[in-house]
Amino acid sequence: MAFKSKSRGTIKDFPGFKPNDDAEALRKAMKGLGTDEETIIKILISRSNAQRQDIAVSFKTLFGRDLVDDLKSELSGKFEKLIVALMTPSPLYDAYELRHAMKGAGTCENTLIEILSSRTTEEVRHIKQVYKQEYGCELEDSITGDTSGYFQRMLVVLVQANRDPDSKVNDSLVEQDAQDLFKAGELKWGTDEEKFITILGTRSIHHLRKVFDKYMTISGFQIEESIDRETSGHMEKLLLAVVKNVRSIPEYFADTLYHGMKGAGTDDCTLIRIMVSRSEVDLLDIREKFRRNFGKSLHAMIKSDTSGDYRNALLLICGGDDD
Repeated sequence: MAFKSKSRGTIKDFPGFKPNDDAEALRKAMKGLGTDEETIIKILISRSNAQRQDIAVSFKTLFGRDLVDDLKSELSGKFEKLIVALMTPSPLYDAYELRHAMKGAGTCENTLIEILSSRTTEEVRHIKQVYKQEYGCELEDSITGDTSGYFQRMLVVLVQANRDPDSKVNDSLVEQDAQDLFKAGELKWGTDEEKFITILGTRSIHHLRKVFDKYMTISGFQIEESIDRETSGHMEKLLLAVVKNVRSIPEYFADTLYHGMKGAGTDDCTLIRIMVSRSEVDLLDIREKFRRNFGKSLHAMIKSDTSGDYRNALLLICGGDDD
């Protein structure tokens, strides 16, 4: 995993950070009649997640009040959802989103796909611990209770977080895996999904990139084209997401953001989740891929697709315009 100093996020630790000062400014912004949204946005978006947690501690120490509860009572709608997401520690936020995707009637498969296909093994292990602490059950049990078939099996493999570590690539295994995927898909009447699940779910990232190149040589197709032809529904979406994330995580998120905003209506849940969860990781890279692949900047698309304080906050997280 990348060291913090190499972060490609748009949000970093605020220099000269004074949590008590921030806590006092936030209390003032919410006290009395009306709310000073501008101050809330300015403070919370220019502080890192770790610093926001310190502000919450100072807020409780100084005023005996819960900062997140106060923010919830002062704000509303999408803007409230965004600010509360920013106030949530990263693994807890992922755990909450996964829980929310499975709770109640129906399952939001897209959320499960997005989070579990894009997080590192380390991150998935952390999410599992937090999920158990928060909800008193295993993430895997929630998934098996809410999904089925090969889609469920692939998710369970990803939740094991046992992907091979990136080390020296074994060329004969690369050849073998590429041949096995070809035989399991294009050369077979029907598809041997289990081969796809095992190889895509357990091999190292570096190894899989070589497998995809070899697969192209053997079959004349990109692996994505074969998955598209051989599978369907949620399973197809999940396998494609895994492949995209193996190739490039920022590219995957740029793609997901674009498709969440283009056309009628914006998928605000996805927009908030990606902007918040990648803000300290690789949002600069996502912006770069977005501009290159879709011919307009992420900043411009957020500007045209959102409004009010919600838009102002998102644009600040975005951190600049690439047009």
